[in-house]
Amino acid sequence: QVQLVESGGGSVQAGGSLRLSCTASIWMHRMAWFRQAPGKEREGVAGIDVYGNTIYTDSVKGRFTISRDNDGNTLYLQMNSLRPEDTAEYYCAAGSTLLQLQKELYPYWGQGTQVTVAS
Repeated sequence: QVQLVESGGGSVQAGGSLRLSCTASIWMHRMAWFRQAPGKEREGVAGIDVYGNTIYTDSVKGRFTISRDNDGNTLYLQMNSLRPEDTAEYYCAAGSTLLQLQKELYPYWGQGTQVTVAS
């Protein structure tokens, strides 16, 4: 059973920064961050594979950075220049066979961590 545990969410002012972490119970080849705002679909934010290849949704390029520890079990999302529209529940996901940001590709999910950005 794969378990993913997120941490690091919180409330910040616009322009501020947060760092999210996700610890996986086993090594996973591809991991990603998704987010879901109230009343909206869950959307992919960023993904990474074991080789360090990354993918980002356009709205976070240049502001967010996804990375992972060398052991491959811990995933991070450094979020800078946060905007009110980044407010959402952020989820760690793993297990995709492709480095893409389609939620249907990921069988394993964490419980989520809330990020709130005040204007």
